[in-house]
Amino acid sequence: MSASLATAAAATPVSRIGLGLAAVGRPGYINLGRDRDLPADRTVEAMRRRSHELLDAAYAAGVRYLDAARSYGLAEEFLADWLRARPETAGDVVIGSKWGYTYVADWRMDADAHEVKDHSVATYDRQREETHALLGDHLALYQIHSVTPDSPALTDPALHARLARLAAEGVTVGISTSGPAQGDAIRAALEVEADGEPLFRTVQSTYNLLEPSAGPALAEAHAAGRAVIVKEAMANGRLAGGGALRHAAEELGTTPDAIALAAVLRHPWVTVALSGAATVAQLRSNLTAAGLHLPDLEDLAEPPETYWRTRSTLPWS
Repeated sequence: MSASLATAAAATPVSRIGLGLAAVGRPGYINLGRDRDLPADRTVEAMRRRSHELLDAAYAAGVRYLDAARSYGLAEEFLADWLRARPETAGDVVIGSKWGYTYVADWRMDADAHEVKDHSVATYDRQREETHALLGDHLALYQIHSVTPDSPALTDPALHARLARLAAEGVTVGISTSGPAQGDAIRAALEVEADGEPLFRTVQSTYNLLEPSAGPALAEAHAAGRAVIVKEAMANGRLAGGGALRHAAEELGTTPDAIALAAVLRHPWVTVALSGAATVAQLRSNLTAAGLHLPDLEDLAEPPETYWRTRSTLPWS
């Protein structure tokens, strides 16, 4: 599938941008500005409609990679409904999802916990069945969600055997990463083999103007033949609202979110960068990044520990 992902991304400039469904698969998330972006009454049907509006707009604009996860509330269900309603898209889009977090908020925004992480074989077995029941043969990429250097997913031979069987069935196996040591997790994943072959064929990591520390490891992954997917290019909304990027956006006649995304896309090692838009207007603004040629930007990078500590304090809203 990494070849399919790379082919889809090479088709047109805008298809290097994928659509992630974290923001619209559940009522609560940590992106800033959700009170403005989403209806106050975030019923299942309201969020289903919003996700389908975004998927329609993304597909019409040329977006061909769609990203979900078991922990994104009902994102897989919403995506499956959309695929059934639009069978003509089946041969065009590449569908990725993730396992390893379980959504536990029961559609409440004020839940004490929204997701629980577990990279065990038991969780894989359960969530793989849940994903297959919804997405079936549409699933092209299955990623371990938020791998860190201490994750048992990097060393568990029983899990690796399960993932190798999935790969033999035609589903590409990958990882996503999070935390201040993403580079270490990426490099460890590149070394994992099954039957003498690399097991993880794609890497999805947080990379943005505030947190670029994974860049060298992602470049290494690209050089080693892995597809690289970038998430959180807007830093959960911290870059989309302007601030340090407002002046540059005014000079270029564009928007801060487009600059933030273009700053990711300018790296040749990026296969696809994800838009996490919650509205069609945001998506359309994000997609203008594909045509931007940026001047040198001010160095906004924070120490990774500072960035991830700040991220951990963002409220679910």
